[in-house]
Amino acid sequence: MTLPTRRDVLAGLSALAVATLSAPSILKAAAPLTLYGPPAAPSAVLAHAVKAGFLKDVAPSAVFRAWKTPDEMRAAVASGSMGAVVMPSYAAANLHNRGLGIGLLNVLTTGLLYIVSKDESLTTVAGLKGRTLALPFKNDMPDFVMARLLAQAGLGQGEVSLEYTASPPEAVQLLLTGRADAALLSEPAATGVIIKAKSLFMTVHRVIDVQAEWRSVAGTAEIPQAGLALTGEVQQALGRDGTSALQTAIEAALADALADPGVAADAVADALGFPPEIIAASFPTSHLSAIPASAARRTLEGFYGVLAEANPAIIGGKLPGDGLYLV
Repeated sequence: MTLPTRRDVLAGLSALAVATLSAPSILKAAAPLTLYGPPAAPSAVLAHAVKAGFLKDVAPSAVFRAWKTPDEMRAAVASGSMGAVVMPSYAAANLHNRGLGIGLLNVLTTGLLYIVSKDESLTTVAGLKGRTLALPFKNDMPDFVMARLLAQAGLGQGEVSLEYTASPPEAVQLLLTGRADAALLSEPAATGVIIKAKSLFMTVHRVIDVQAEWRSVAGTAEIPQAGLALTGEVQQALGRDGTSALQTAIEAALADALADPGVAADAVADALGFPPEIIAASFPTSHLSAIPASAARRTLEGFYGVLAEANPAIIGGKLPGDGLYLV
């Protein structure tokens, strides 16, 4: 089963959002809600939700902040200093299975990974044999997905030289300076390097759509890559009605952002460190969504199953139970 399309998710959304957001105030969080997100396109939706007032009936004092690395994010969630966080979907399952009370509100993208290269002939995963691939965040989502694709292409350990970096900008630098033949990047970094290269009199191509390649592994070109997770403390503060209203508000913010990407990009540019025009340009290739976690459950479980084939510890040893899926 594939995830609902963006058209399915947004159909009828405006009427529902207006009805909900114009209703009498629901239970609000007891303290200002801080929404944390990665240096990636889904954060634009959350930042836009905050700045444009979509959360006024849920958390009127809400703010958005970006986290820099997955390790920073996981440590902060474990310590309780981040309570509402966009994280890789596998990380939500892992933290939930470790008893940290994490619940997943939604899926905010169905895949935003691309391989970029100055060599436009490098159009297949198999073609990476003997090449150097720059790859941010070892032992995290991009790494796990790439490992599965390399195995599917019949490439063994060492046949592709993986050059791990601590951040997407470092991977971009390796590509532009010729120390890597290609780079695996999320949006908006993939769009950013294509645009930046032109100013340096270079040409960088989006050579491999990782989502399309994923079809050979899982039978679908959709990767339920990341979503907004809430700790037990935030769930309790919002209550059931507040949690549902938060999801509805994010759906409305997404619809508004897709209608005018420039406004949403302006809301998050400073936090992500990308020019707003690059963020806006990345929207068409970011596959942004706001699919309730329960609606995405079967596809999430399919994705978790693929990752667990290589190492069950990636998701905490088992499929998470009902408690992961908040709405």
